[in-house]
Amino acid sequence: MRLLSFRYWVLTLLFCWSFAAHSLQLSIPYQQSAEQIRQTFEPQLYTLAAFTAGHYGLRMYRQSLDPKYTAAIWQDMARGASNLNKFSAELTTPEQITQYGLNRLKSYENSPKERSQRRLAATKAMPEYMYLGVGLLGSMARANEYGLKHRDDAKFRELLRCYDFKKYATDPEMIRAWGAQLANQVYWLRQLGEQDVVNEFVVAFRETYPDSQDSKLSEQQYGNKIYILTHIIFAASQYYQLPIQEKDFQWIFDYYRKNIDNIIKNTKEDIIAEVGVNFLLAGLDNDPVVGKTRYAIQHAINDKHGMIPSVTGDFDLASGEHRNVLAIMLLDWKGTNIGPTVNRQPDMFKRIPYGLIAK
Repeated sequence: MRLLSFRYWVLTLLFCWSFAAHSLQLSIPYQQSAEQIRQTFEPQLYTLAAFTAGHYGLRMYRQSLDPKYTAAIWQDMARGASNLNKFSAELTTPEQITQYGLNRLKSYENSPKERSQRRLAATKAMPEYMYLGVGLLGSMARANEYGLKHRDDAKFRELLRCYDFKKYATDPEMIRAWGAQLANQVYWLRQLGEQDVVNEFVVAFRETYPDSQDSKLSEQQYGNKIYILTHIIFAASQYYQLPIQEKDFQWIFDYYRKNIDNIIKNTKEDIIAEVGVNFLLAGLDNDPVVGKTRYAIQHAINDKHGMIPSVTGDFDLASGEHRNVLAIMLLDWKGTNIGPTVNRQPDMFKRIPYGLIAK
């Protein structure tokens, strides 16, 4: 018996050592997989549209503080400035804002996708949302993050105060259609020091998507629910700039842990990656959920093309940037960093796009 006990102890020790060594080795391939995706996208980055290049560059800068992404960030600034310049010059009356919204909604009319039809149905009675939420707020908030504002910032704020954003943020059909965007927008309003409806949005979201009803959701609506959860945490972190505390979002993390297998099985790779990054923002690098999401994302990479394809097998860089930049962050997380801002990184702001000024 003593011999068997000793042999069991030795085998157990060897197993634990082997498992630890294997786990240590896994950290290298994850980083290599992230680098594989970087090498696919970065040589082609400036062939992509300003929005797409800016989305990639800003996230990679906030991970690395590497000034090589300056040009992509300048493109992002210029795009936001262009939007605000247009809004300032052309959209100054309620009638113009309504018409702008109706024109934007036309793009959904002929789409058979469930999301498009939900957005059309939910928003046609309040088309101004297409201007306020989808258009204006994002550009104002991004300028604010850079330490800038538009020269007509006061006019934009006066206009925002003419509308009660609670109307959009607490409407169940709007949440089913625009939930992740609304999560961004209520935090942007708070960031800008305007109307604060974050708590009202969260309450309305939880009433719209009770956990007990998950099994009754369509695939699109289940993905939408998880996407909203991830964006609540992203928006609270000011998009990878600030760490968050698990206890402040305990209900979200508890839900993830309970449902991670369903999430991996029933949502797209970008949502899976976002769940993992939510844990990383909370400093929970060693949580089993992170391991499961990293494993799923790494095994979704097509080695021949050096990227994660769409669910239909498409390898287009522009449409695939979102899921792949999130994969890089998940597989090679480097922490949170504030910036860039005109005060912290003045060399990146030697030329500010027309219409923007320092706050």
